[in-house]
Amino acid sequence: MNQKGGNSVQQNPYELGLDRNPANHVALSPISFLERVARVHPARTSIIHGERADNWQTTARRCRQLASALAGLGVGWGDTVAAMLPNVPAMIELHFAVPMLGAVLNALNTRLDAEAIAFMLAHGEAKVIFVDPEYAATIAAAIQRLPNPPRVIDVADPLFGAAPPLGTLEYEDLLAVGDAAFTYRAPRDEWDAIALNYTSGTTGNPKGVVTHHRGAYLNSVSNVLDWGLPQHVVYLWTLPMFHCNGWCFPWAIALQAGTHVCLRKVDPELIYQLIRRHRITHLCGAPIVYSMLIHAPKSCREGIDWPLEGLMAGAAPPIAILAGCEEARIRITHVYGLTETYGPASVCEKKLDWEALPLEQRAQLNGRQGVAYHLQQDLQVLDPQTLQPVPADGESIGELFFRGNIVMKGYLKNPQATQEAFAGGWFHTGDLGVMYPDGYVKIKDRSKDVIISGGENISSLEVEDLLYKHPAVLTAAVVARPDKKWGEVPVAFIELKPGATASESEIVAWCRERLAGFKVPKAVFFAPIPKTSTGKLQKFVLRQQMKSTDAIE
Repeated sequence: MNQKGGNSVQQNPYELGLDRNPANHVALSPISFLERVARVHPARTSIIHGERADNWQTTARRCRQLASALAGLGVGWGDTVAAMLPNVPAMIELHFAVPMLGAVLNALNTRLDAEAIAFMLAHGEAKVIFVDPEYAATIAAAIQRLPNPPRVIDVADPLFGAAPPLGTLEYEDLLAVGDAAFTYRAPRDEWDAIALNYTSGTTGNPKGVVTHHRGAYLNSVSNVLDWGLPQHVVYLWTLPMFHCNGWCFPWAIALQAGTHVCLRKVDPELIYQLIRRHRITHLCGAPIVYSMLIHAPKSCREGIDWPLEGLMAGAAPPIAILAGCEEARIRITHVYGLTETYGPASVCEKKLDWEALPLEQRAQLNGRQGVAYHLQQDLQVLDPQTLQPVPADGESIGELFFRGNIVMKGYLKNPQATQEAFAGGWFHTGDLGVMYPDGYVKIKDRSKDVIISGGENISSLEVEDLLYKHPAVLTAAVVARPDKKWGEVPVAFIELKPGATASESEIVAWCRERLAGFKVPKAVFFAPIPKTSTGKLQKFVLRQQMKSTDAIE
């Protein structure tokens, strides 16, 4: 700053000679969690998969061997390593071994078809891909489409059974040539990429979300802080690890010297068996996962005399599911985020005075998206045009915006989409919501899911929330259908609970008693609702179906 009356610049005495050096500054990376847990708790169980049980000393050694072996295959700084795996031990090990080299992990959605996978492998320039036998046919079809396919490493799993190999090298054979004394070094810069995750790509090609070491470190720590994750947690993998890198829990569990209990697919009966056998304390998932658990036969819960802690992420979880979890002794913490924010980056932090409220009122409060994670800078509801805050009245609609260290670097090879996502110095989520007087936010709908009927805005989530309260409804999705008079009108797709029955007229009457007339579904379809591998309803598929039908008279 210029001194008054002179031209000299005032020096800050605290900046003279007090520079960063290796003794006082190290790039943040979640890989450091592995070093610590292996040193402090080497004998504690790290990973359980079927009858297999490793400790943290073993896991750290295997990760070093894997990193060394990958280096031997020519993988280095900035290279992409893909994985088409379910929740198996190799997926956890890859979350540490790949970043040890400065390489980037691309965990692929196991439900995608060969064409989508081929695009991702080519776009991300994957050098190596690890493949579970269950997905070998998909990967085989994908790499046939590529002029320069990645090197395939087969990952056998005794819980899946024998299968012919796709590549020429098996995972354990690769590890065997790796050096257990491989030395991990901190990333060159904590801004270096750690992972590449692709968005759903509902229109056109999906976008490649690039995340960095700093964000992964901070979100892992925030998971611990904002969920109250205890030391030596026993965590069940009901959430796919390919989804936002398992919301950073492959790293967070190491931070707390916990135990990963692997699960290839969501099966309520098996989940309850594993909870009893290993005394599971924590699990994560979309609302559909908890819906399956609370609607499983009550006999499945026998012998489980401790409460489960559940992290639930969804745009707006139905109140009926939140209430059902309370009755099933699953204590839900509701979080919110996107692939671009490393998974959850906000939490509906509970307050003590909520405990005295009736169940439905508690569920309504817990169903909000809440406040920014401790280590996320901010979450606001702003006018998308002016970027000014909307009134905190619980009614004024705006768009949800994030800002902070737990936001992606950007979209790979897509500068225009990156600039649009960060316009105005905020990350644009595309979710519409309100701010309450207590500073908590709640999503009202995705901007693309709002139904505009005769000039009136209808929140599809509001109608869905009511449908979930019907005793026969298991899953509900409400979308727009073209209408010659009103432009578009709401229609409902419903999956019924096992053994339950309901008619279209009954559902419509239920809504008419509780909603304004223009919000009542004009048609009800009883059919399976398409879902993503993480349990999210694929409403865009239903919208496309409705657009292909004749408009309602």
